[in-house]
Amino acid sequence: MVIILTFLGALAFFACMMFIQQKSLRIILATLTGIIFVGSTFLMTLNYSHHFGMQKVTTTTTKRIYSASNSSMPLAIYQPVGKGGRDDVYIYNTKVKQKTPNHTQANEYTTSRIKWTNGSTPQLVTTETRWQYRNDFYKVLYAWSGMNNTLVKRTNVLEYPRMYVKLTTSQADKLARVAKSATGTKLQAQVAEQGRAFVISKVQAAMAKNPNMTAKQIQEVSAQAEQEFQAQSVKQILKQIK
Repeated sequence: MVIILTFLGALAFFACMMFIQQKSLRIILATLTGIIFVGSTFLMTLNYSHHFGMQKVTTTTTKRIYSASNSSMPLAIYQPVGKGGRDDVYIYNTKVKQKTPNHTQANEYTTSRIKWTNGSTPQLVTTETRWQYRNDFYKVLYAWSGMNNTLVKRTNVLEYPRMYVKLTTSQADKLARVAKSATGTKLQAQVAEQGRAFVISKVQAAMAKNPNMTAKQIQEVSAQAEQEFQAQSVKQILKQIK
């Protein structure tokens, strides 16, 4: 609305000065249209410079994420950017398997970090603060200004279980190349056998503590033990390829 008023005010002021011959009428109309033009311009400037008519609104969303390695390996992959880690970009999937991974935003308004948890599933917690109009009056007044939902700041917290291994994209690429090599194939066969024994021992230890475990509980222990073993294996391989 303010944009329209500014345009119409300028157009009407010009028309009054150019086409109205009667002096008194020209002065009155020019004054009115000038006030409309200056007033609407002032209101627009206030909105852009001081967010007049707006308020900060903070929202938090949580979603399940998966390793961007497209495998069952518990990997937290990131791309280092700058110094200090503040601008690092974290790469993840929102599905178990997907062709193109997602990544956190890299801009002046966004901070991303990893938080290690005792949970069993990784998730992304995003907190955003945006400018929004206080009510419908200001929303109509500043329609088409492009200021609504302007981002103030964003924080991405990627919550990973403690067993996950944090890798850079270059380390993840090296790990993938090793896995596809002849040596890697042979190593995976050996690791698979060791992994089965590791999982069985973990399940047996859990059942010894709780003989009445349900099938679901046994499955959860097995999955956690498998991830734990894979994390140990990844760390050992990384030591060899550094």
